[in-house]
Amino acid sequence: MSEKILVVDDEREIADLVALYLENENFTVLKYYNASDALDCICSETLDLAILDIMMPHMNGLELCQKIREQHRYPVIMLTAKDGEIDKITGLTLGADDYITKPFLPLELVARVKAQLRRYKRYNVGDGPKEDVIVHSGLVINVRTHECTLNERPLSLTPTEFSILHILCRKKGTVVSSEELFHKIWNDEYFSKSNNTITVHIRHLREKMGDSFEKPKYIKTVWGCGYKIEN
Repeated sequence: MSEKILVVDDEREIADLVALYLENENFTVLKYYNASDALDCICSETLDLAILDIMMPHMNGLELCQKIREQHRYPVIMLTAKDGEIDKITGLTLGADDYITKPFLPLELVARVKAQLRRYKRYNVGDGPKEDVIVHSGLVINVRTHECTLNERPLSLTPTEFSILHILCRKKGTVVSSEELFHKIWNDEYFSKSNNTITVHIRHLREKMGDSFEKPKYIKTVWGCGYKIEN
């Protein structure tokens, strides 16, 4: 069965183009030209990934992303017409996993979709690492069920946040660079030194874990190198 992907963009030409490229890759595409119509789909369909335009009338993509995160954990990719950091950071704050700036190459978007689905299925189908449960200082990560608790308190993590925490815990005691995290999660060449996606996700993880930036107990920044979780 092919994965179901939700595409929402009020620019019909872009929505149609994205749908065409995804359907050529044998994905099932559910396409909408406004967020209000897409809400019914979110409630009634079992989806594997959502692609949301940020700038839409009545309800924008950020609000729609927030609605998705109230119920679902599947990956969300945001489309933004702006190259400013504020849209990207806001999207990631509300639970998006990735973003891509218009105009974009359709094949780049397809690559991002495939990378997100690979990672999401790896941690939800059970065909991933043999170590299904990782325990560290009150932190428990269950790879098979995609659940995480800290001192028995559930942590509500996006797929990307879960992946970052899982990678750092599996490599605890070792510094993991932003480049390595990006490559392991997205498995592509689109990382650049100016890309702050990982930084934003790390910040959200710390906030959800109640981890101090100045004196972190869990995720530590090794300046100029990357991040690590101590043994």
